[in-house]
Amino acid sequence: MIQRFTRLLKAGLLLVSLSTASTGFAQQAPLTPEQFLGYPLGSRFTSHESLLRYVAHLAQQAPDRLRIQPYGKTYEGRTLEVVQVASARNLQRLDDIRRQNLQLAGLEKGAATPTADQPAVVWLSYNIHGNEAVSSEAVMRVLYDLSNAQNKDAQQWLEHVVLLIDPCVNPDGRERYVQWYGQKAGTPTNVSPLSWEHREPWPGGRFNHYLFDLNRDWAWQTQQESRQRVQLYNQWLPQVHADFHEMGIDDPYYFSPAAKPYHEDITDWQRKFQGTIGEYNRKVFDQNNWLYFTRETFDLFYPSYGDTWPSFNGAIGMTYEQGGSGRAGVRVTKSDGDTLTLVQRIDHHYAASLATIRAAADNQKPLLREFTKYYTDARTKPRGTYKTFVVSGSDDQLRPLTDYLRRQQIEFGYVGKQRKLRGFDYATGQAGSLTLKPTDVVVSMYQPKSTLVKVLFEPSPALEDSLTYDITAWALPYAYGLQGYALKERLSGVSSQPPAPAGKTRQQAVIEKPYAYIARWNSSRDARLLAALLQRQVRVRVAQKGFEAGEQQFQSGTLVIPRTGNEALGSRFDALVRAMADSVGAELTAVQSGFSTQGYDIGSGYVHSVGRPNVAVLAGAGITPTAFGEVWHFFEQQLGYPVTVIGSDYFASVPLGKFDVLVLPDGDYTNILTEKQLENVKTWVRGGGRLIALEGAMSHLAGKKDFALKVKSADSAKTKKADPYRLLRRYADAEREAIGEQVQGSVYRVRLDNSHPLAFGYGNTYYALVRNPLNYQFLGEGSWNVGVLKKNEYTAGFAGSGARRKLNDTVVLAHQEMGRGHVVYLADNPLFRGFWQAGKLMFTNAVFLVGQ
Repeated sequence: MIQRFTRLLKAGLLLVSLSTASTGFAQQAPLTPEQFLGYPLGSRFTSHESLLRYVAHLAQQAPDRLRIQPYGKTYEGRTLEVVQVASARNLQRLDDIRRQNLQLAGLEKGAATPTADQPAVVWLSYNIHGNEAVSSEAVMRVLYDLSNAQNKDAQQWLEHVVLLIDPCVNPDGRERYVQWYGQKAGTPTNVSPLSWEHREPWPGGRFNHYLFDLNRDWAWQTQQESRQRVQLYNQWLPQVHADFHEMGIDDPYYFSPAAKPYHEDITDWQRKFQGTIGEYNRKVFDQNNWLYFTRETFDLFYPSYGDTWPSFNGAIGMTYEQGGSGRAGVRVTKSDGDTLTLVQRIDHHYAASLATIRAAADNQKPLLREFTKYYTDARTKPRGTYKTFVVSGSDDQLRPLTDYLRRQQIEFGYVGKQRKLRGFDYATGQAGSLTLKPTDVVVSMYQPKSTLVKVLFEPSPALEDSLTYDITAWALPYAYGLQGYALKERLSGVSSQPPAPAGKTRQQAVIEKPYAYIARWNSSRDARLLAALLQRQVRVRVAQKGFEAGEQQFQSGTLVIPRTGNEALGSRFDALVRAMADSVGAELTAVQSGFSTQGYDIGSGYVHSVGRPNVAVLAGAGITPTAFGEVWHFFEQQLGYPVTVIGSDYFASVPLGKFDVLVLPDGDYTNILTEKQLENVKTWVRGGGRLIALEGAMSHLAGKKDFALKVKSADSAKTKKADPYRLLRRYADAEREAIGEQVQGSVYRVRLDNSHPLAFGYGNTYYALVRNPLNYQFLGEGSWNVGVLKKNEYTAGFAGSGARRKLNDTVVLAHQEMGRGHVVYLADNPLFRGFWQAGKLMFTNAVFLVGQ
C-alpha cells in the first residue's frame, strides 16, 4: 500500500504534464487546476472567487462523489462552504451516515455501535490564516484527485471515509493577501526577502475582517465565521480534524505528534493516533527527502485552536505547518541561500493531505471504535475530580453563558431549590460550605460533551510543562464574571427549566406614561441599550450612588431614562424606549415618581446626564492588529455604536477636538506618540477629552510628564544581596529560565473600588486575564486606583516566579484627571479575543461613564 500511495503522490505532483486526451475520457474527466485556471499551479496565487469556481467545476463533473454545502458568509459577504466527498454509494446516504455518527456520540437517538459499513468522518480545514495562502492552492490538487474516477487509490479510500473539506476558512483575510501580493509581485517574482513583495503591510492578511485570529476562536466563537463553521461541525463531529498552516520561511515542515504540554484530557488513544498519522506522513516525506520536524513548538493545551477544540470533541486534532507564510510569496531566498517556492509548499501540503486521508481510511474501524468509547466514557464515567459545575448570577448575567453552552451542545439545567452543601468556590479558590440558589445554572459532567465541559470549567488546568504556546487559564466563571462552584458529586433533582422568580412583580412595566424608566447596569445587554438610546437621541442619566425606587434596590451605574428632557420625542418616547430595550433583551422598570424611598432622587446631582461621545480608535503601523480588531469589533458588532478609525500614519494631522474619546489599543507607540504629538494629546485631554490607554499604550505613558502612572522601581535591597554567581547560567536552560518573568494568560483577582464609574456594575472584585507582568505604582493625588492587585491575588494559570513578585501591589485599572479631561488606564485588556465577557461592561464604563 505504501508503494501504491507513493506512486499516486508522484503522479499527483506531476499533474501539469498529464494529458487528458484519451478517447471518451477527455469529455468526462474534470479539468486539472492548471487547465481550468489557465496558469501553472504555484506560479501565482488564486483568488477566492476562482477557487470556488474550480470547486464548483469539480462538483459538476463528479456529482456522484462531490457535493458542495455552503454554510455561511464572511463579514465582507464571501461564501463559506465545505465540499462533501464520498463514494457514490455513501454520498447517496450521507445524511444517514451523519446521524449514525451522532448516535455514536449519544447526541442522536439510536444504537451507539458502529455498523460494519459505517465510514469514518474526516474534516480538513485550509487557510484559516489568510496570508498562509498555500493551503488553498494545495486543496485544489487534493480535490482533483478525489474527484477523478480514474484515480483508483483515492476512490478506494472513499469507501472507508467521508471527507468534509473546507477549501478556505478565512476568505476575507486570504483575499486581502492575494490582492496585495498581486499588486506588488515583480515580473518575474523577486526572490530577495528585501523586496516589497515580501514585506506585507499592516495589518496583513492573517486575520479576518475584524482582525481576529480565527485559529484562536474555535472554542469562543466570537466571530461569525467561527459560529457558522462550528454549527456545521457539531452536526458531524468527525473522527479526524486536520488544520493546514504556514510558519517562518526558514522552517521545514511540521506534522504530528504534537509538542508538550498535552492537556491532561487528551486521551491515550488520541496521543497514540497522533503518532500513527505522523508515521504515514513520515514515510512519504522520507521517500521524497523532504525536511520535517515533530514534537516541537505546537502543543495541545489551550482549548481554542483547530487541533485542541476538535480533540476535546472526540477527534484526532492536528496542525500541519509549512514554512513560508505571507512573507514567502511565490519564491523567496531563505537564510541558507536556498530558494523556497510556492510549488514546493503546495507539494508538501498536498502530500500531507493525502497521507492523512489514507491513514484514516486504513484505520476506519479503530477510529470509530475509539470515538464511540470516548463518548460512552464521557456519559457514564466522566474524567476529573469534579462531577458538577454550578454558576450563579442574575438572569441577564446568565443568559450569555447559557446561549454559549447551547452553541457548544453542552447540556445544562437549574438547581430548582435552595441547597446547602460543600464544594470548590471559584471566588475564594478553596473548598467550603456553599448555598446554591434555585435559579443557579447546573452543568453535569454526565453528558456527551463532558470532556469539553471539564476543559472549559476547570478552575486551574493541569499544566505538565510551563513552556506552552498560549494562555493557561480560561475558566468560564472567570471569563463571564460569574460566581462559580465545582462539586465532587453528581447533583440530583436538577430542573430543566429555571424556576419563576419568587415574589417579583412586573406591574410597573405596564404603566402607560411613567415618570421614568430604570435599567440596571450589570450586563452587556444594558450596555447595548445605552448605545441604542444615545443614537436615537434619547437623553439618559446614570446614578452615581445606589437608591431604592418602586420597592426595588438599584446600584450605582443604574440607567435612568426620564420623561423630562425627552420632550422632543413627544408621543414616541415610551414606544421608542421600550422597543430599544426589547431589541437588545434588556429589562426596564417603570416608576411613577422621581422620589427615591432610599438614596438620592432621580433629579439629584448624583444622577448625571450621559453624553453621546464621538469616539475615535487608533489603528495602523505600530498598533497590534488583533488589539485594534477587538476594540473595532466590540463597538460595531457587540455594542452597535459608531466609531471613527484613525490611521497612525496621519494621526499627527487629525484635529482631536472633533472627538470626545480616543482609544489607544495595545501596541508600540514609540513612533506614534512622539514628544510633539504627546503634547497635542495632553492639550486635548486638558480641554475635556477622554483618553483610554490599553496595555502597551498605558506602558508608553508610564513615567511621561503630566501622567500620574509610574513603573515600580527595582528593590535595591534585593539587588545588593544578589547572588554573585547569578550570571553563570547554562545556555540550555535559557528558555526555561526566561519564563520566570512571563505570565501565560493567568487569572488574577483584581480588587475594585466599585464606587468609581469605571467599576459600575461590578462587585468588589474582577477576574482579569493577565498576560504581562504588570509593575505599576499606585497613582497619587488627583487620581483613582480603581482596580489593584494586592499581595497573593493569583487565581489560576501559569505565572513565573519573577512575574508573580511584580504582580503584587500594582495598579491594573486607574483614572487620572488632567485639566477638564480624563485618562483611563487599562493594563488588562478587558476585550481580549472577544471572549472575556467579564470585562466588556468595564470598557463601556470607560467610554460612556467615566468623567460624566
